[in-house]
Amino acid sequence: MNWNSWAEVVAMGGYGQYVWGSLLVVAAVIAVELIELFLRRRAALRSLRLNLTEHA
Repeated sequence: MNWNSWAEVVAMGGYGQYVWGSLLVVAAVIAVELIELFLRRRAALRSLRLNLTEHA
């Protein structure tokens, strides 16, 4: 596709709201997944540390 301006890129032939909306949702879901992964990892490490100190 050839666009002559950034406005045409954003509009994407009238489908821009669906394309950019979908990308926004995907980015939000990935961000939530990364945050949850970080929190689960931190909880697992904390639990492991606690178990190691109790059984040492």
